[in-house]
Amino acid sequence: MGNRRLGSQETGNRKMGNRHMTRGQRAAGIAARVAVALVFAVNMQCAASFVLWPEAFAGGFELAGVPGAAAVRGLGVAFLMWNATYPPVIANPRRFRALFAVVLVQQAVGLAGESWILLSLPVGHAALAASIIRFIAFDAAGLVLMAAALAWLVLADRRARRAATGPGA
Repeated sequence: MGNRRLGSQETGNRKMGNRHMTRGQRAAGIAARVAVALVFAVNMQCAASFVLWPEAFAGGFELAGVPGAAAVRGLGVAFLMWNATYPPVIANPRRFRALFAVVLVQQAVGLAGESWILLSLPVGHAALAASIIRFIAFDAAGLVLMAAALAWLVLADRRARRAATGPGA
């Protein structure tokens, strides 16, 4: 009985929340979910590939053999850990807005770190540089996409609050 009541309250709250949302708020919420889900999906695909088939990617990091496979597999595990914050944001970007900000900070840290690594590479590491450039391009695009989605979400909610309280309030 306790579980049924809790489920009913959650469903009721969700329905009530959606009824009082503007079209712009609903659209911003969907856009936020889609943006984070797209980045999450690509990250998970990359993580799975690195964990399951590290040998296929070791050469792109100028690594080989057992040490190279272990290093790439470790990078895949790091991707999995990094992305543990994404599912709650995908489920409810409003409720987990602070976590959404953490996701953006993670993305920015990754982008800054990858850029620094690329800039510190000596000449003669074309394969490694190309791998890092792919990470930079994806992380930059993901950061812009998710930041735009969060900004839209915040602005839509602020606009709706202002409209609800009336002019001059």
